[in-house]
Amino acid sequence: MKVEVEVISKEVIKPSSPTRNELREYNLSLLDQLTPQFNNSMIYFLAPNVSNQSNHLKKSLSQALTHYYPLAGRLVDKAFIDCNDQGAPFFETIVRCNLNDVVESPIPTEVSKLLPFGMDHIVDTPLAVQLNVFHCGGIALGVCMSHKIADAMSYFVFIQTWATIARSHLQDINTHFVSATLFPPRDIPWYDPNRTITKHKLVSNIFLFDASVIDGLKAKYAEKMPLHKSPSRVEALSTFIWTRFMASTQVAASESPRFYVVAHTVNLRSRMDPPLPAYAFGNYYRAVKAFPSLHDKGECHDYELVEKLREEIRKIDSDYILKLQEGSEYLNSLREDLQRFEKIKGEIVPFTFTSLCRFPVYDADFGWGKPIWACPPAWKVKNVVVFTDTKSGGGIEAHISMMEEDMLRFQNDKELILHTSFKQLN
Repeated sequence: MKVEVEVISKEVIKPSSPTRNELREYNLSLLDQLTPQFNNSMIYFLAPNVSNQSNHLKKSLSQALTHYYPLAGRLVDKAFIDCNDQGAPFFETIVRCNLNDVVESPIPTEVSKLLPFGMDHIVDTPLAVQLNVFHCGGIALGVCMSHKIADAMSYFVFIQTWATIARSHLQDINTHFVSATLFPPRDIPWYDPNRTITKHKLVSNIFLFDASVIDGLKAKYAEKMPLHKSPSRVEALSTFIWTRFMASTQVAASESPRFYVVAHTVNLRSRMDPPLPAYAFGNYYRAVKAFPSLHDKGECHDYELVEKLREEIRKIDSDYILKLQEGSEYLNSLREDLQRFEKIKGEIVPFTFTSLCRFPVYDADFGWGKPIWACPPAWKVKNVVVFTDTKSGGGIEAHISMMEEDMLRFQNDKELILHTSFKQLN
């Protein structure tokens, strides 16, 4: 359903204690430089039905910002954060419907109204919050964090920290702000990380996969793979969604050749030597790319995508990370890849998978219990799939953004319909 949101107040929440002078400048790392300047965001639906939600959240946020001081600063020249304690914008709104109206039939672009910024809004504020209060007393807490300085793991660890403070469970808070030391920034004027953000008409839908369906797909693909090695839940779903995308959109392909690129994001923390802790703040990820082979009738064998992605992921070892830290060889390779892509004749079709499964998405307990539902916003990048665990039952939600004409064909694919349901068309 349509979501009507009215902003009733806006203020800026400053850290409860000032940031020390020696911490005033937080430099971006090479991995930050390579990351698009859009906003990592989630909306948490809660039913506290208690008073003073606003003051409770503001006070605890102020305390959290003391530990995460770069989030209270401002981005300068896409190069560093001026940790000036200007604070994080905090919006309060009233929503002219009930919480269940949105949760039971969510429309991704409507749900995105519950966030302070759109995903593709270019802002200099690293963090912003929007507290949305429904007629029924339930709330939706929308939080945006600039992807320019932090990846998904950093986002969720911060939310965990803030929620822990809000529950008055004060404890030692571990932080780790050394990404620019580990991956020194470089001068790369030829690289535009925002090139993937599109202004085309995109449609976002949410597809639900039950645990039994996922298990069936794992068993199906395991039979075809060498040594019958079972794929993971995410590998099985990635393969299924990719093959259904191919099957449903090939009929619409133009006469010009299509060149397919499938990417999956990989967390670097555990792959470093020594490994970094989960609370290491910054962009510690890379996207591995696979180039699926098309066989007769333009089809891709089910298991091949899993094998190709696994092969690329295995390459992200200690040697790879050392080259990434040194910078020159990695950037030269990246530049050569971009030049090769520019020479390709035909349409390049990207398809990107990001998994938030097993991330602490539902640990956002601010004292009122865990969220009823948590979801990312509609993406502004075409052919993107974001996986999140369902709150219970072992299922997975696939939040998918595509071009409008592709989504129409994809969601009507008979094989897809047999395996899933989608909550609402945008």
